[in-house]
Amino acid sequence: MGMNVGSNKDDDDVMLDINMTPLIDVMLVLLIMFIITIPIPNNSINIDLPNGAPPPPTNEKPPEPVNLKIDAQGKIFWNGQPIADKQTLEVLFNGVAQQKDQDTIKVQPDKMTEYKDVAMVMAAAQRLNVKKIGISASQ
Repeated sequence: MGMNVGSNKDDDDVMLDINMTPLIDVMLVLLIMFIITIPIPNNSINIDLPNGAPPPPTNEKPPEPVNLKIDAQGKIFWNGQPIADKQTLEVLFNGVAQQKDQDTIKVQPDKMTEYKDVAMVMAAAQRLNVKKIGISASQ
């Protein structure tokens, strides 16, 4: 007795439906190819720019920054000159704040300076409306 593999009683029936999977695969590949090959439109706007000459060069040098050093003991030096007290520092900050083009103040604390001294200087500058201030670390 042998086993009849693959035989079916309904072999004589006609297949009435179409397998759609290969058709869908081909259509998706064609769609992807179409999307890849279409050119990307460039959106551009024509602008009429004015013709003009660049501004004349100026011989003005930018102002030198103010060097504000704070040593390890908390003493403050304005461009190398010692500042006696907080009121003198505020007068100097006020002078800088009143200028149209403010000088840049470069704070240079010593690496052993306490944070409270640096914070006091920065707070005074902010309170007196000094706009250009930076911190520079020394090594």
